[in-house]
Amino acid sequence: MANEITLHIGTQLQPEEQALLTKSLAQVREDLHNNTYIQEAIRVLPVKGYRSAIGSYWNAVIDDLRRKIEHRSLDLFNKEMKPKQEVKTYEDFQKHVTDFDLIEGAYKTGVIAWEAHKMLHQARETRHVFDGHPTSTEPSILKVLDMINDCNKYVLSEEYPVPIVDIDTYLQTMDSVTFHQNKTAVEQALGDLPQIYRKELSNRLYSAYQHQSTTTVMRGNTEFILPILWSVLSKDDRKQIGQRLDKDFVDGDRDKCEYGVDFMLKVNGLRYVSNSTRNGLFEPAIEKLELSLDKFEEEKSAMLHLRKLGSSVPPHLIPRLVQAMSHTYVGHKGYSAHYNRSAFFSDGAAPIIKEMFEQFDDASVKAFIEAVKNSSMLRHRIDGPGQMRRLRNLGQILLDKQSLDKDDSDFLALLVDEEKGGELYALFHRLKKAAEQQAKKA
Repeated sequence: MANEITLHIGTQLQPEEQALLTKSLAQVREDLHNNTYIQEAIRVLPVKGYRSAIGSYWNAVIDDLRRKIEHRSLDLFNKEMKPKQEVKTYEDFQKHVTDFDLIEGAYKTGVIAWEAHKMLHQARETRHVFDGHPTSTEPSILKVLDMINDCNKYVLSEEYPVPIVDIDTYLQTMDSVTFHQNKTAVEQALGDLPQIYRKELSNRLYSAYQHQSTTTVMRGNTEFILPILWSVLSKDDRKQIGQRLDKDFVDGDRDKCEYGVDFMLKVNGLRYVSNSTRNGLFEPAIEKLELSLDKFEEEKSAMLHLRKLGSSVPPHLIPRLVQAMSHTYVGHKGYSAHYNRSAFFSDGAAPIIKEMFEQFDDASVKAFIEAVKNSSMLRHRIDGPGQMRRLRNLGQILLDKQSLDKDDSDFLALLVDEEKGGELYALFHRLKKAAEQQAKKA
């Protein structure tokens, strides 16, 4: 295909020069083989019109960049570059956008990559020096061929970029049953969005998700794409959504806040909200668990809610949460005329607690150890062998972790060892005495 261009090269170039030019032109896209600017540059090279060749070839590059940006998204170019005059047509590029800004805009909109962005600025300087200033030294044929090669490699050989998804249209489609919940399609659509569009889309989805008039179809489709979108958001953009939830929480609109929390929970996003907001979410949930002790259905409900809130527990609430879960899991000793059992606990809450213990970090492990050592209620409950066995089950889950320090590991090993029950209860007795003495001093 490149022969359609090289037919016009002529024979006045040196063989090695002609070979270099022919090799470079072989990269040019087929749709540019009859490009006026490229043909003009090739015609003047044999007669040493090097300045003119540089200028003509640069015009081909600028024309191609403009058309690619049009194809990609003029709206994105305007948002990224904020030109004094909004670019709506090809002619607006000619009137209002410098070559420098065009290259910057092409890079920011994803039309060209980082390396191309750097090399095109070098080519722009070559054009500025030799075609824009006739008094500059005469460029060599190698200088011209070097610029042509870069232009071909980084622009004129590259296909048109994928068009940017129009956010307005995309949101309209999401609000209809025609939206295709296909993970690959969504990943392609959202993964190619520049950061500025990802931020806009996430904010508009957050607003729509909270709105009272939003359809269940829209919310369902939002819940489908949200984890994919969240994975490509920057940390700053995630924090910005978290700050919106902070404001909603302070404003006190219950429905709006609940939807905002649900939005963030879909992506485990509570880590991006303030500590005060997380405190306002977790403390009532922990208190509900504390007050539901031995009310099995209420314990289950409380634990379901705590699991939904996730692991972003404010540090000062971890001891309360771990102690409440330990009390709930251990249960109490009792008797039943209908069942041959003496260990009573919430069958609904227990597996959730076990699941959460398996995800404990070191701070939570230490909180458990402190609860075992210092909770008089827990010591009262483990008088029964069934309750003690359940406490040991929790201890074994934590002992299996690899990151424990020696003191914690030693205590947990003592806790789970049934043959060292006497040693464990002796420790409990010493701790109780020490606490009583400390209380007297106070």
